[in-house]
Amino acid sequence: MQVKRRNLENTKTNYMKRIGRMWGLAALSAFLWMADASAQLTLVKEGKAVSRIVLSEKNDINHQAADLLQDFVQRISGASLPIVEGKAKAGDVVIGRKSTEAGEDGFTICTEQNQLRITSGGDKGSIYGVVTLLEKYMGVSYYAYKAYTLTPSKTITLPEIHLSETPAFRYRQLFSYGCDDPIYKMWFRLEEPNEVFIDNMWVHTFDRLMPSEVYGKEHPEYYSYINGEHRPGNHSQWCLTNPDVYDFVVKKLDSIFKANPDKKLISVSQNDGNNTFCTCENCRKVYEEEGSPAGAYIRFMNKLAERFPDKEISTLAYLFTMHPPKNVKPLPNVNIMLCDIDCRREVPLTDNASGRDFVKALEGWSAISNNIFVWDYGINFDNMVSCFPNFHVLQKNIQLFKKNHVTMHFSQVNGSKGTDFSEMRAYMIGKLMWDPYQNADSLMRSFMDGYYGAAAPYLYQYQKIMQGGLLASGTNLWIYDSPVTHKNGMLNDQLCKTYDELFDQAEAAVASDPVRLDRVQLSRLSLIYSELEIARTKTNQDVAKVRQQLDYFRQQCRKFGIKSLNERSNAPEDYCDLYEKRFLPQAEKSKALGAKVIWLQKPGERYQKIADTALTDGLFGGTTFVESWVGWEGLDGSFILDLGEEKEFSSVEADFLHQLGQWILLPEKVTYSISTDNQTYQPFGSFSFAEDRAPQVKFVGGKVTSDKPVKARYIKVEVDAIGMCPAWHYGVGHPAWFFMDEVTVL
Repeated sequence: MQVKRRNLENTKTNYMKRIGRMWGLAALSAFLWMADASAQLTLVKEGKAVSRIVLSEKNDINHQAADLLQDFVQRISGASLPIVEGKAKAGDVVIGRKSTEAGEDGFTICTEQNQLRITSGGDKGSIYGVVTLLEKYMGVSYYAYKAYTLTPSKTITLPEIHLSETPAFRYRQLFSYGCDDPIYKMWFRLEEPNEVFIDNMWVHTFDRLMPSEVYGKEHPEYYSYINGEHRPGNHSQWCLTNPDVYDFVVKKLDSIFKANPDKKLISVSQNDGNNTFCTCENCRKVYEEEGSPAGAYIRFMNKLAERFPDKEISTLAYLFTMHPPKNVKPLPNVNIMLCDIDCRREVPLTDNASGRDFVKALEGWSAISNNIFVWDYGINFDNMVSCFPNFHVLQKNIQLFKKNHVTMHFSQVNGSKGTDFSEMRAYMIGKLMWDPYQNADSLMRSFMDGYYGAAAPYLYQYQKIMQGGLLASGTNLWIYDSPVTHKNGMLNDQLCKTYDELFDQAEAAVASDPVRLDRVQLSRLSLIYSELEIARTKTNQDVAKVRQQLDYFRQQCRKFGIKSLNERSNAPEDYCDLYEKRFLPQAEKSKALGAKVIWLQKPGERYQKIADTALTDGLFGGTTFVESWVGWEGLDGSFILDLGEEKEFSSVEADFLHQLGQWILLPEKVTYSISTDNQTYQPFGSFSFAEDRAPQVKFVGGKVTSDKPVKARYIKVEVDAIGMCPAWHYGVGHPAWFFMDEVTVL
């Protein structure tokens, strides 16, 4: 009996302990539930606003933040939160005041005292805090120009939040047509030069500050000494060791600063153009002491920075100034705008020779400055509407910039609608410039799922297969590229067939969704253009198929409003018209097809590999000089065509390239003479070229026609070059190129 009683008492004790624990857990759970409920904040309940947006500090930035929040709350729920000023009460969203946790453009979002507070680390922090609130806690995703998704809900309740963020770079810029949408620009936390730089003076400002057309004639000594004389010009640089130049610039800056007291950053930077720096005795002495032309530029900028200590002087480290000087260091208020223009893009900057040269320069600058602005390039200037699969290098490059003290970042991509997957590239770069340590592949997938919907899996495969094709080919990807360069690599026939099949599947997947179908078809333009460019280099092309593809490309460019195919503003309509006349087979064949070339004055060495056939193969070159074209630098050119036998003809035409950005200018004149025996030549005629300053890429024929047909076996072609680039050109004082690609005899 005693044993049984003890067991019963033990059982009752254990039971009471279990009940106690259960009541304790229940009480704790109830407490936590009440605490969690009290931490939540309801903005809208069953379609009615139950919260307000309170501006604790009145300014334009906070008003924009409040308007953005009000706008999207209404889009989600149909209810409009009132925006008020004054004292906040329980349940309010409070915008304003200074965050103690975040830096410039950063923010803190915090729930406290039954309020949600969005405080700014400076500049646009409160706007970016609202963007993050909408994106992370209210389910809004923005993708491209006026393209977003959200989930409608009559009730909006926020959890307890304590989040603080500061961007990786204090200035973030893209060239994207998306920025025409004010919400897009806020959403991706982007800025533009006119918001930061005084009088929008942010790059290549030498000729704006001291115009050569105004001062060059009277003071040529202000400008670069090149090849034996001072050469004032739109793209000439300054003689930075001339004390009169410094005095002039100080007076000019002083007037600009007085007219713009609210801003502090200005660019005093070299004009666009390579090797146009001054080579006078005094400047050369500085270059020798500093090991780089950058030495003279930094010494000059330091003097300006000392003269205006409350301002910030930005200057380029670009082309001939990319590498830092050995001795002089930039003052803290000298901003170094470092450009990686000559680097290839198929791998990260750390992984090829051109990139490593830039990395060496970047590390050199970061060792002497904490005020670096990197200008990165992710676009094909010569063929913007062509395939450019560089997505796999974006994150590593941006992380490299952050690691090396870069505080400002501009990624030059997506200048216009229709460039290769421009919306996704801008999305990923915008996100990575804020935080470079996000997962880039996840960003790509998130964009594709939201923007392309059911087509996303096929387009993801397309990108990954093309990336693999590029890397396997070992072919460079660069900013003056041609699709033709990749016709045996990532754009070979079998891969293009696969790409087209994937796009067909992508279009079929969204056939009932007109908005997403348009997005897929817009993104397909780069593949179509690339295939057209490759087709023109083939002698066995299916002409009917190419013509059909060309017509479709023309139609789609019209539909989507594509304005330009390259940096030089060549229009798609003009391209299609020219393609029909220039690249599709014509009824009358040139009598110079396959003719032997006898050289009298050979082209540049790098073009001699193709020179023997390129002028008579019947294939015309495109807008990029790297394929089909034969070039001469600063020299005349001459050769004889051997037609193999006497032939009758009445016209001879040599085709020339006009592409100012690459220092390719039209020659002065082309002269033709004819012979039956290659001994005695008779004049056939000559063609003189007018000077052309237009930025568009052009194909210009030097054609001579005889009134009566003539007979000859040999045709001598003599080209008089212009020699030096003129004063108005990028290459002032340096040899100009001319390029030919075909001689047509009819």
